[in-house]
Amino acid sequence: MYAMNQHKQRDHVVKEYSRLASVYDTRWSFYIEATTRETIARLSLPPGARLLDVGCGTGALLERLAHNFPQATLVGVDPVPEMRAVARERLPASTELGEGWAEELPFEDDSFDMVVSCNVFHYIRQPVVALKEMTRVLRPNGELVITDWCDDYLTCRICDWCLRRFSPAHFKAYRERECLGLLKEAGHPQAQIQRYKINWLWGLMMVKVAKNVI
Repeated sequence: MYAMNQHKQRDHVVKEYSRLASVYDTRWSFYIEATTRETIARLSLPPGARLLDVGCGTGALLERLAHNFPQATLVGVDPVPEMRAVARERLPASTELGEGWAEELPFEDDSFDMVVSCNVFHYIRQPVVALKEMTRVLRPNGELVITDWCDDYLTCRICDWCLRRFSPAHFKAYRERECLGLLKEAGHPQAQIQRYKINWLWGLMMVKVAKNVI
């Protein structure tokens, strides 16, 4: 029963974003620009680092990363072929793109120096599983960085309430304390979260946590 429900939920995501892929960047241009800009401003990536973007969508974040960190090796995964096709057209050939869900990343352990995910966490049905997966593919001392909506802001709560009722692809936006609880359950009790607004409507939070060496 669980596998059947998971398959149905994933179908909703693929169906919605297959339809939106060709207009996604235009329709949400301000939101995409602001969130990718704010994410990049808070990243530090050493030359030669290998980075994975989970839920890379149309490649907006990867495009900025390629410009800001030209010596990095960039990889993106997304479950929607149409979104990846848009990303492929805008990104350099050296950027590897593949199919993948956050809960089941198609990579070996200790494969990346940094894993980032921008505006994806509220779609993930198994957030703790996804956090563990993203940690698994990090190298020791590698950094996990997640930017997503913050439900501590009233307008985000209103949006979340509406989408949970009318958009089958959407799952849940989290408050800071909820997100910290998920991170603790996933093995990151020392995770740090920064909250900030990008305009009167959108409030974001960024998680930054290093993979501990045991």
